Amino acid sequence: MKPRVLVARLDSLGDVLLAGPAVRAVAERAQVVMLCGPRGAAAAHLLPGVSEVIVWDAPWISDPAPPADADHLDSLVGRLRAARLSEAVIVTSFHQSPLPLAMLLRVAGVPRISGASVDYPGSLLDVRLRPGEDLPEDIPEPERALAIADAAGFPCRDDGRLRIRPVPEASALTGSAPYIVLHPGAAVPARQWPVTGFAGAARLLTEQGRRVVVTGGSDERLLTRAVVREAPGAVDLAGACTLPQLAGVLAGASVVIVGNTGPAHLAAAVGTPIVSLFSPLVPAERWRPYGVPQRLLGDQTAPCRGSRARVCPVPGHPCLAGVSAQAVVAAALDLEAARGGETIASSPTKGALR
Repeated sequence: MKPRVLVARLDSLGDVLLAGPAVRAVAERAQVVMLCGPRGAAAAHLLPGVSEVIVWDAPWISDPAPPADADHLDSLVGRLRAARLSEAVIVTSFHQSPLPLAMLLRVAGVPRISGASVDYPGSLLDVRLRPGEDLPEDIPEPERALAIADAAGFPCRDDGRLRIRPVPEASALTGSAPYIVLHPGAAVPARQWPVTGFAGAARLLTEQGRRVVVTGGSDERLLTRAVVREAPGAVDLAGACTLPQLAGVLAGASVVIVGNTGPAHLAAAVGTPIVSLFSPLVPAERWRPYGVPQRLLGDQTAPCRGSRARVCPVPGHPCLAGVSAQAVVAAALDLEAARGGETIASSPTKGALR
């Protein structure tokens, strides 16, 4: 019987999808128990190689954060003990520490724990990568996760791309004709291209004879309605899709136009080319869509660079507001044309496609 190994990625949908190649690496030799936060649970169920999902809201990750009281911490420790784990691989981004979770794993009796930590881990980690020494700083998030898994003894044996389980066919939602997806929402306002830009792009695409499908959550209907009003015949799917259904919608698109948000990584996981409206709040080298043809738009040298702000700290939101609808549509049509022949190519082991 394979050992049971915990792979932990405690934040959101996109983060969990980016950990997918590392999950598959561990799954080559073990049953993977995925530990994730509430915002990442649906994505965890889509990852090949995941046998079981534990959902827990980490007080040092979520915003707003749950209380770090005995009841909440004990609830995780009890579930970890019941999971009969032989070891754990903690996947974190460059700005996160694995040590709070490692402490709880130790209390739960997990005998071997791996992670990347700038801080001295004491007895909390058995395998430690030192960012900036053992682990390069500016590498894509999937490669960072793979490096942690490899150090733990689980090397990657496939192409390292993002991947999900088979997705449902979505023509009942989208119609059968070719289409381009616009996803105007983002997790925080600072990462969002102005809705007027999405509306202008929808109008221009329609004038070019392209069908438009607009996606979003149920809380983003005002955004999607503003976009579809400019595109006669556009399909508004706000609040209409489960995550697997959204994956099917994105898989059927010729191109996806989207900001730095979870659905961008979902589109990458199904292999669809992406126009990425990327605010430099976090480094594009680490967080841009991975392993698919793409165009990265947005001023990566803007004053907000690296701030990780939720609301843009610069008046006028210049990093994205300066991107025109015409530039976005031109990029989308270039990608669409390339998809029929020679696509943009770069090895995912050397970074995301440029």
